Amino acid sequence: MGAAGSKLEKALGDQFPEGERYFGFENFGNTCYCNSVLQALYFCAPFREQLLEHSANSRADSEENLLTCLEDLFSQITSQKKKTGVIAPKRFVQRLKKQNELFRSYMHQDAHEFLNYLLNELVDILEKEAKVTKTDHETLSSPEKISNGSKAPQENGVHKEPIVTWVHKIFQGILTNETRCLRCETVTARDETFLDLSLDIEQNSSITSCLKNFSSTETLHAEDKFFCDKCCSLQEAQKRMKIKKPPHILVIHLKRFKYIEQLGRYKKLSYRVVFPLELKLSNTVEEYVDIEYSLFAVVVHVGSGPNHGHYVSLVKSHNHWLFFDDETVEMIEESAVQTFFGSSQEYSSNTDHGYILLYESLGTR
Repeated sequence: MGAAGSKLEKALGDQFPEGERYFGFENFGNTCYCNSVLQALYFCAPFREQLLEHSANSRADSEENLLTCLEDLFSQITSQKKKTGVIAPKRFVQRLKKQNELFRSYMHQDAHEFLNYLLNELVDILEKEAKVTKTDHETLSSPEKISNGSKAPQENGVHKEPIVTWVHKIFQGILTNETRCLRCETVTARDETFLDLSLDIEQNSSITSCLKNFSSTETLHAEDKFFCDKCCSLQEAQKRMKIKKPPHILVIHLKRFKYIEQLGRYKKLSYRVVFPLELKLSNTVEEYVDIEYSLFAVVVHVGSGPNHGHYVSLVKSHNHWLFFDDETVEMIEESAVQTFFGSSQEYSSNTDHGYILLYESLGTR
């Protein structure tokens, strides 16, 4: 990054955050999808803190996996003597390709699929670790074994609490799927967890309107009738999805790639979708009247179609906005973020569109 690095240092001058590092990532042919997401996660403060803390407390002999490779990469950045530069996330990318054949090809990959896979993989690794730790602890504290050498019988029917990892604490929210029978008015509610929200988009819309559509009421009738347990029959009903528990870090995925039946393929929607720097989740459920979020990262898809293109990311660090394009890191004005909203016209030369948005909760207001 050389000259560009010194340019960034010069631009920040005395305002360069103490202890912070701004490093670009080398691209191994088609790994911009990976680089852009990793930059967004690196500048997700609670995620970076927990990852580095886990790294410091983990066993030295732990086997290599995506978590250890990500810890190594983040530790490598934070321990750099230089403030700016370029790092090759080679070990992480090699591990990713070794574990998942989807990312082995040199085809254009989807940044959202990668983020989803990574977070779920980290959860799996942390849950396995927690189970091993729990087993070790129980072995040490368990009473003496039964005389014939067999293990003491387990109590049947005991409800085991799900393991909550630090990834869950940061990204997991709860949705409630409410269905109201229009005959007997009985409301059936089913909770489900989420690590990100995928929103349908429309031309000249906003994140607020997309969220309203996500939570809008839908009537189930004709062939889609709902089986009501109280009526013991299929009935017309109203269905609604609400956010019951908002996450600390809200990840929003804009569904910019839509399958068009007539074309027999996916098409990119370059719709203009306004994403505010400050977002309010109003009236999603009664307990959370106004949850406020602040935007700190945007993964941008550059290109006119789903099977080719490029990914870059914008991140907010210590009140400054930075633009990451693989090895290149530049400072940008906050006002430049709105150039990534999308196009208000179907055919436009602007193909840089916000694809994944990361918001941090500022709490209730």
